[in-house]
Amino acid sequence: MKKIIPPVLFVICIVIMVGLWWVFPMVQLVTFPVSLVGILPFIVGLGVAKRGSDVFEKAGTNIETFEEPNLLVTDGLYRISRNPMYLGFLTALLGVAVMLGNFSSILVVIGFFIVTDRWYIKFEEEVMAKTFGDRYAEYKAKTRRWL
Repeated sequence: MKKIIPPVLFVICIVIMVGLWWVFPMVQLVTFPVSLVGILPFIVGLGVAKRGSDVFEKAGTNIETFEEPNLLVTDGLYRISRNPMYLGFLTALLGVAVMLGNFSSILVVIGFFIVTDRWYIKFEEEVMAKTFGDRYAEYKAKTRRWL
């Protein structure tokens, strides 16, 4: 089975959110024009995710979730969060949820958080611990998983 990489899951979540909003709208929590406030976290979230990706690119390490890491990155946003790309995707999805304004979108955001936290990050942290040992344990002890 082909593994779904996080950016693909992010896009799938947006498609599901829009689909639920269109086909099966639940309780409307935020209405237009207030829903436009969601544009800000969407843009900020994408910026944070891109910035996290740029740090990997600058360091010359791979960004692929299911491939062996070749460098422990602790610079830039990685001083604040061990997972700024996931944090950026989550923030952007919250922005989409606000823009759509319905309860079902919030459920998708919660689902993304759970899958990311319990599957992707758990997997990555296990690989990082095996690959980098004490260096990763020290980094993990001083840098939070999300924020």
